[in-house]
Amino acid sequence: MTITYPAVFRQKEDGSYDGYFPDLTGCRFEGKTLDDARNDAIEAEHSWIELEIDEMEDGAFPDLPFVSHHEDIATGDHEFVQDISVIIHLGVGYY
Repeated sequence: MTITYPAVFRQKEDGSYDGYFPDLTGCRFEGKTLDDARNDAIEAEHSWIELEIDEMEDGAFPDLPFVSHHEDIATGDHEFVQDISVIIHLGVGYY
């Protein structure tokens, strides 16, 4: 299953990046370059979703947060929104 959530990226004064997923509480990422930040965002999103799935009862379908529309996400200076997709493999009993 492919799951996509928008992420807010921010370029810091030193040229590095950090960011967060508005829909995934506490899910943050960072990187020295934009590519590093994207890779960290993929890893952070994947880990966040897997943790949610692990906490579900056996056989229950994951109750993941709704996905925000880009236009509903407030951004500041040096910030932009980009969708980040991850592939999650659901075990037996999830379909």
